[in-house]
Amino acid sequence: MSKSETRVSSKDVFSVYQDNVDKLFAGVRQSVPQYHQSITNTQQEYLQACENIADSTIALQKEFVQQIGIAANVPELALKMIHDATEELVKAASIQNQIALASIDTVQQNIKTFNDNVKSFTNLNKNILQSWIAVFASKTN
Repeated sequence: MSKSETRVSSKDVFSVYQDNVDKLFAGVRQSVPQYHQSITNTQQEYLQACENIADSTIALQKEFVQQIGIAANVPELALKMIHDATEELVKAASIQNQIALASIDTVQQNIKTFNDNVKSFTNLNKNILQSWIAVFASKTN
């Protein structure tokens, strides 16, 4: 039985509020996988488009150079520099990805810690409230 099913008959403000909060978060939870899939698909399409642009540009330039007879050979030193620069770019991208993933993991851990702290803070406030009620209830009796 869900939380909202247990309070259906109750009409107090807290039950109504809780029912609406539960419905809101249930709706958000249902949409998260759809957003995730949509974003992933968009990233894949964008990556494919960039790759297609690069491949088409290279093919067009190669055909042009071949048809007009321009030499396209690259000197060994330039070739080594190009390969080295590409390797460094790949390493930098890998490091950037590791930093981004570590940052995301840190944010996730911070949110988990925040949630744990909210529970502890709520319990502390509940205990304080109970002690106040006990003090005031004993004075009124």
